[in-house]
Amino acid sequence: MSDLEFKLDAKSTAVVVIDLQKGIMAMVGGTPQGQEVVANSARLLNAGRLAGAHAVLVHVGFSPDGADRLHPPTDQAMRAGGAMPPDWMELIPELDRQPGDTVIFKRQWGAFYGTDLDLQLRRRGLTTIILCGIATEAGVESTARDAYEHGYELVFASDAMTGVSAEAHTNSLERIFPRIGRVRSTEQILAALQA
Repeated sequence: MSDLEFKLDAKSTAVVVIDLQKGIMAMVGGTPQGQEVVANSARLLNAGRLAGAHAVLVHVGFSPDGADRLHPPTDQAMRAGGAMPPDWMELIPELDRQPGDTVIFKRQWGAFYGTDLDLQLRRRGLTTIILCGIATEAGVESTARDAYEHGYELVFASDAMTGVSAEAHTNSLERIFPRIGRVRSTEQILAALQA
């Protein structure tokens, strides 16, 4: 599909931002990639809202005792840590949360399982999802796979997401996302929303 044919109907589109929250941004926010992700995600949200798209802000967290975390045996443990700072789960202010935004709280990588994300999208007649956020190969990809299996059209903002490593990020962008949606830059998505 050429960029001339790439258009988005804002009224049936959700801009879904994954895990841009204080605790996660404390780990990557100071990097050039983290700053680019925040800036481009904010641009997508602002332009989407103006065009009539729906903003969905997703964040992850757990109970203080950690009992609601996943604990299966794995070969590579997730980053462990003691108690999280009190603001760890708070969305970053750059997202400019608005009263009409949908906020989804999740307890695992993906934003569909155990949440009302699908219900919120379907009741609003939203069939296309623009995905961005952190981490490409974890929260974004897990959400994307579920969205694809739920029948949503997906658009991936390639420069509004980053991974734990460059290799993991690139693997998702080049090998996974093109098979389940369309990978575009922030500029291309903004142009498609205004078309």
